[in-house]
Amino acid sequence: MQPIFDLLALPVVQTTIWILVVTVSVILAVAFSVLFERKIIGWMQLRKGPNRVGSIFGFWPGVFQAFADVLKLLIKEVVVPAQANKVMFALAPIIALVPALATWAVVPLSPDLVIANIDAGLLYVLALTSTGIYGVIIAGWAANSKYAMLGAMRSAAQMVAYEIAMGFALVGVVMASGSLNLGAIVQQQAGGMLTWNIIWLFPLALVYIISGVAETNRLPFDVAEGESEIVAGFHVEYSGIAFALFFLAEYANMLLISALTAVFFFGGWLSPFDGYLPADNWLARPGFPWLGIKISAFMFFYFWLRATYPRYRYDQIMRLGWKVLIPITLVWIAVEGVMAHFGVGPWRAAG
Repeated sequence: MQPIFDLLALPVVQTTIWILVVTVSVILAVAFSVLFERKIIGWMQLRKGPNRVGSIFGFWPGVFQAFADVLKLLIKEVVVPAQANKVMFALAPIIALVPALATWAVVPLSPDLVIANIDAGLLYVLALTSTGIYGVIIAGWAANSKYAMLGAMRSAAQMVAYEIAMGFALVGVVMASGSLNLGAIVQQQAGGMLTWNIIWLFPLALVYIISGVAETNRLPFDVAEGESEIVAGFHVEYSGIAFALFFLAEYANMLLISALTAVFFFGGWLSPFDGYLPADNWLARPGFPWLGIKISAFMFFYFWLRATYPRYRYDQIMRLGWKVLIPITLVWIAVEGVMAHFGVGPWRAAG
């Protein structure tokens, strides 16, 4: 048994195990997020939601609906258009999904748990979250369909506009924390709710949250998949498990944006009672449960938006991204420079 324990103690093996744990956890979270979304929207609209496929000892009716949907998609035929570029057609869903999963490598899940604790973690996040757009563009182009190409171009223009706003919002986070390491960004917010970045960077947090909704093509920004306008957008020609991969990528990105919002602006795994209760009090202890609660709150916000707002017109979406959100981030970055000069807020200790 000793050789097995020695093997498990190797850093490479431990990292591989944590990669598998995080990947499987994200996939399972996506499955249950779909179920909870349908349940929550049903509750908001006075409906029951899924309640036929399975239950646990009579509770949570419909709990296995997501797994039944996955099974259905697995056994359905994947139809590839005759004139499509078959290699790129098959690669597009993978290109869309892989960055959504790989970005979790630098997300600090607790004070002692992060797969890759790299100093340039924020640059890694920006690089990978920006590559998801290639999956959308390739999917629209490779299908050799005018509807798919139109949906891909609409989605690409939208994602580029809001990616710029998100990038500028994160410039403000870097200015406040003085680091590109996501763990250091969380540690910089220690001291309770009043020291979180949301207090001093509220306009940037608002821009980041709105841009995150737009980046994931969720209502009210889902013009890339506007069924009433362009059938189903860039993935109109996809079916079966190929379509499911795009679906998985969308919800994995929702989880990722929720986690990054918590890390950048809401203290990550820090307790809101840190600094207000004794350090040995369980409510003041940092850890993954606090990050999980914050992620769940932002996911609920996603579902709430979908149940509340109609879809924006495309020109309204582009106007909001280019003429409202980007100017707000630029102005607040300038305000941060003034606060840093006078030693206000996050710069008080340094001053």
